[in-house]
Amino acid sequence: MEPQNLTHVSEFLLLGLSEDPGQQPILFGMFLSMYLVTVAGNLFIIVAVISDRHLYTRLYFFLSSLSLADIGFTSTTIPKVLVNTHTYQRDISYVGCLIQLSFLYLFACLDSLLLMVMAYDWFVAICHPLHYPIIMSPRLCGLLVLVSIFVSFFDSQLHCMMVSHLTFYTDVEIPSFFCDPPQLFNLACSNTSTNTMLMYLIGAIFAGIPVSGILFSYTRILSSILRVPSSGGKYKAFFTCGSHLSVVCLFYGTAAGVYLSSAVSPSLRKGAVASVMFTVVTPMLNPFIYSLRNTDIKRALQRLLSRIS
Repeated sequence: MEPQNLTHVSEFLLLGLSEDPGQQPILFGMFLSMYLVTVAGNLFIIVAVISDRHLYTRLYFFLSSLSLADIGFTSTTIPKVLVNTHTYQRDISYVGCLIQLSFLYLFACLDSLLLMVMAYDWFVAICHPLHYPIIMSPRLCGLLVLVSIFVSFFDSQLHCMMVSHLTFYTDVEIPSFFCDPPQLFNLACSNTSTNTMLMYLIGAIFAGIPVSGILFSYTRILSSILRVPSSGGKYKAFFTCGSHLSVVCLFYGTAAGVYLSSAVSPSLRKGAVASVMFTVVTPMLNPFIYSLRNTDIKRALQRLLSRIS
């Protein structure tokens, strides 16, 4: 079969988690419930931060930005999954695939950068408390978020450009429920060695810098906490950073699972569970991790719910 250029391919086939028609209603209910919980949980945090003056701080500004990014991240893939599962179809158009992977990498990179910014915020608050209001000025906080958005957009366009130059056979079956460049590279009929190397280089830059920033911030935070004389002060500091550290481990752990599984077993759907964890479960758990361990958020949500009722 002769390969043809990707621009002539009208659609791809998303194999999803299962091709069994009897399992489609179960998958539809699972994805719909997780999606509704994700959107509702993150919206509650955003509305709570906006409506409560006690949460007009740098930390909750970053937290609401992260919640907004999580809504966009999960909304990039799940609505298409719900439509395909409900209609028993598996197709996605070429343009839709490019748009999906562009927004997927936009919000994934934005999540990563915001986690780094939040780690830096904790570092300044714990290691330089007296200079915190000066260093973390509202102007700097807004600038950090804007730079994160710009860098994320640049990263997403790089991945989109790499995929747009691939060539495929006529029928392309993606062993996942969303369009992802590693899967498309494995399915391309053209030589993708250069694109693969470029993809890993871009990933090392755009993921390595946030990870390095987070590790640096928490190394300094840990050294400062260990110098605290009282055990109560140490516990309070660890408890304060615990939520953010849990989200960091969950995000990067599931992301590593997705791309390591793609590299080890490119033709199988063994990475489907890791993909669900990365694109659905992680954004769903973030609001619970932050709200259950945060007294201010819980009080703000209680006041918000009392107003609504």
